Amino acid sequence: MPPPSDIVKVAIEWPGANAQLLEIDQKRPLASIIKEVCDGWSLPNPEYYTLRYADGPQLYVTEQTRNDIKNGTILQLAISPSRAARQLMERTQSSSMETRLDAMKELAKLSADVTFATEFINMDGIVVLTRLVESGTKLLSHYSEMLAFTLTAFLELMDHGIVSWDMVSITFIKQIAGYVSQPMVDVSILQRSLAILESMVLNSQSLYQKIAEEITVGQLISHLQVSNQEIQTYAIALINALFLKAPEDKRQDMANAFAQKHLRSIILNAVEKHTLSDAKELRPLPGEHLRKAQRDIIFELRRIAFDAESDPSNVPGSGTEKRKAMYTKDYKMLGFTNHINPALDFTQTPPGMLALDNMLYLAKVHQDTYIRIVLENSSREDKHECPFGRSAIELTKMLCEILQVGELPNEGRNDYHPMFFTHDRAFEELFGICIQLLNKTWKEMRATAEDFNKVMQVVREQITRALPSKPNSLDQFKSKLRSLSYSEILRLRQSERMNIKAIVTGKDCPHMKEKSALKQNKEVLELAFSILYDPDETLNFIAPNKYEYCIWIDGLSALLGKDMSSELTKSDLDTLLSMEMKLRLLDLENIQIPEAPPPVPKEPSSYDFVYHYG
Repeated sequence: MPPPSDIVKVAIEWPGANAQLLEIDQKRPLASIIKEVCDGWSLPNPEYYTLRYADGPQLYVTEQTRNDIKNGTILQLAISPSRAARQLMERTQSSSMETRLDAMKELAKLSADVTFATEFINMDGIVVLTRLVESGTKLLSHYSEMLAFTLTAFLELMDHGIVSWDMVSITFIKQIAGYVSQPMVDVSILQRSLAILESMVLNSQSLYQKIAEEITVGQLISHLQVSNQEIQTYAIALINALFLKAPEDKRQDMANAFAQKHLRSIILNAVEKHTLSDAKELRPLPGEHLRKAQRDIIFELRRIAFDAESDPSNVPGSGTEKRKAMYTKDYKMLGFTNHINPALDFTQTPPGMLALDNMLYLAKVHQDTYIRIVLENSSREDKHECPFGRSAIELTKMLCEILQVGELPNEGRNDYHPMFFTHDRAFEELFGICIQLLNKTWKEMRATAEDFNKVMQVVREQITRALPSKPNSLDQFKSKLRSLSYSEILRLRQSERMNIKAIVTGKDCPHMKEKSALKQNKEVLELAFSILYDPDETLNFIAPNKYEYCIWIDGLSALLGKDMSSELTKSDLDTLLSMEMKLRLLDLENIQIPEAPPPVPKEPSSYDFVYHYG
């Protein structure tokens, strides 16, 4: 008989003693369990102890986190967080530098635990650490290792969000900024100093002002030219933080500085796995100025596409109504959804004005391409034309999603695209390449207006298949897209479908074969299915309900060219067959069936025609 779900089997270690194998009842108070463990090793004062994980970051077990303990977990009996914090506080202020160094090493490790961090901070531990750093000139020249552990502990403690970053002093900021600006600093100290400055900038606007006075972008750029990748990463993170918090005028100056070719080359050559946010910041405009800017750009798009000679304002005697009709016709040919006021097409954000900016760039810099796309589509039949305006807006939105434009920098990401460092207006150039791809794919698919979303899905797939190859230039990216035609996408889809060996359901699924899974209720078993594919890999699923399960099974079967065999399909098929049989039995061929049932006739005047038998 399986053990109750509240019982977990663990091993508990203590230095110099044999491990205890215990069955912990999660309903028992943690203090009671700790007392039992201490009694097993004859340790007095069980209130001085607690449990923590033996592996990983060695976090403390609390009443709030005890449910995370799994069967087979190895735990340690350790000094309680409050007692450990008190001991470390005393040792960090010892006159012996060796004692202080050992204390800082342990403090840097324990500070990652929020339970310990709370106890240490309540003892004014942050104040003690900041004072040690503020007097850190001697430490830097003779005890850089201890300073590195001090900064690590400080950063870990602050990252819990228990105290505000605004409590740090100007002296502390100057000291940390000094480590970043000095030419010869220990790598560990520099790395932690960059991380601390980044957190200060992101968490406090007032601290941003102070740090911006102490650190220049030029000093940070120099850290991108070192060989240590972690230093490069933290320098990029601090640059991003300064850029995000900077006021508009200063942000524009920073963007212009980053756009210089030699700085782009430094970033590209130094950082192989991380990149700056490459989106161009559009300066927000007041409402009236924004509307005027939109109107001017739309007029310019119309003028470039259809030439000024066709402007009705140039025709003598042309009235307002005639001009409006001409504008409406031209806006329809440009592919805007709203023919009367195209500016309404750009109200959704994203992409907002960015789409209009892309369209104007294409019209001015690649004028021949722009005119060809517009005129080529306007000369087609209405149902086969590819609407340029709508396509440009949706494409810009798609590129923002794929490239994560507008999202905060993510330190966990390790991909970058070299082609964005090769051109001053890389995003606009990318848009120009992709709008031509969209137009080409539209023609290959022989699409109509109803197929717009299907075409956009294919274009997204073409772009996302081309980006992982990391082309070094926009020309290489364009060449890669050229090889991913619509027919090639269909071939790739078919080959990927062929990689699926089989679809299994219920108890045949790998994740349902485990003993614990087999004991689950029948409903879960009926909702489970798995995709088996080469080489001996599986994707395991559990549908939320029977309807979703049937849709998935039928969809996958259809993709593989197999019969759809779900209960939903059988039910639909039975309904259709039953209905067809009933209709055939009624012999209704060539008989027109009215949409509404015929009216019930009136009652007869007498019932004398009724015959009563015997």
